Amino acid sequence: MVTLDIVSDPICPWCYIGKTLLDQALLERPDHPFTLHWHPFQLNPDMPAGGMERRAYLEGKFGGKDGALRAYAPVLERAEAVGLNIDFAAIKRTPNTMNAHRLIHWAEAEGLQNEMSDALFRAYFMDGQDIGDVDTLATIAGTTGMDAQMTARLLHGTADIEDIRNRDTKFREMGVSGVPMFIVAGQHAVPGCQPTEMWVKVIDEITEQIATSAKPD
Repeated sequence: MVTLDIVSDPICPWCYIGKTLLDQALLERPDHPFTLHWHPFQLNPDMPAGGMERRAYLEGKFGGKDGALRAYAPVLERAEAVGLNIDFAAIKRTPNTMNAHRLIHWAEAEGLQNEMSDALFRAYFMDGQDIGDVDTLATIAGTTGMDAQMTARLLHGTADIEDIRNRDTKFREMGVSGVPMFIVAGQHAVPGCQPTEMWVKVIDEITEQIATSAKPD
């Protein structure tokens, strides 16, 4: 198998779109060689722990609603093209995503990282849920097959917070300044939302390389 590292933040709409495009390729090539691993990158590392009211966030980042509408127009257009119905109007708070990243990290031990990332994207971008809220995250954990009560207890503690910060810092030091970032086999960085056709081509090339290397001399 070939590792595909995905550096992402669950409140990044381009990450959601990029994952959707990748997922479409994986469906087209069900025998793909990839093993997916998700890694943390906070778009707003200085966000207060409790997040902030959405209107205040948009004022600070885009100068208000009109600026946000202009900034999000290409996002909505691309999302619609890949079959996603992102509802920015439903989002009332912009969260600190530390706890969401902790949840994605813990999901890996149970083989549920991809499902957890999907669930967080849907909760935030389609349902407008506050994915910085511990109770909300525990409920999401339960719906993906994790123990909701155990998750809530862990989220109320400090387990793995420093590890998430260190991993985020590591990617910034590697030169990652925006997400999504995909890293193929620990060597080839693929930034941004790549079309499904590109991923299908990559999968086919890797599959051919694996098959060729397996042939006896």
